Amino acid sequence: MNRRERAIATAELEMGLADFWHDVDTNWGRRAGEYYAPEGVYRSGKLNLEGREAIEGFYSWREDRGERVAVHAFSNFRAEFGDDGTATANWYMLLWAEDGAAPRESSAPTRISRATERFRWDEEEMRWLCTERLLENLYKGGAQLNFSS
Repeated sequence: MNRRERAIATAELEMGLADFWHDVDTNWGRRAGEYYAPEGVYRSGKLNLEGREAIEGFYSWREDRGERVAVHAFSNFRAEFGDDGTATANWYMLLWAEDGAAPRESSAPTRISRATERFRWDEEEMRWLCTERLLENLYKGGAQLNFSS
């Protein structure tokens, strides 16, 4: 992969991530499963979701809890690509989130996490699909969202 191809593929991955978090923050994550491969895994702290259905179930659970304000921002996005149609991306997530209606009282981020994601290129869909997301929480505070199945 030459420099230009890497830049385009990195931009595609970053654009997908921006679309994912936009959906989560403005549409309750109703399309979140589309970001993942059917076998995709999402891990963050004690949260361990395996498969699109489990991931979609988590976002449905969040919506069922009622009003919530959330802003997921990410920075320092970087991707490496394998010769086998795979990619690994690293980035940092800054999360401000709290139950209730906007506007909320301003505060430091609820969480700052280091993310590692793995992708595979899907020829049928002609796009990258996330096979694994691992969020390592570096800082946390405020109202944490606790998921119980």
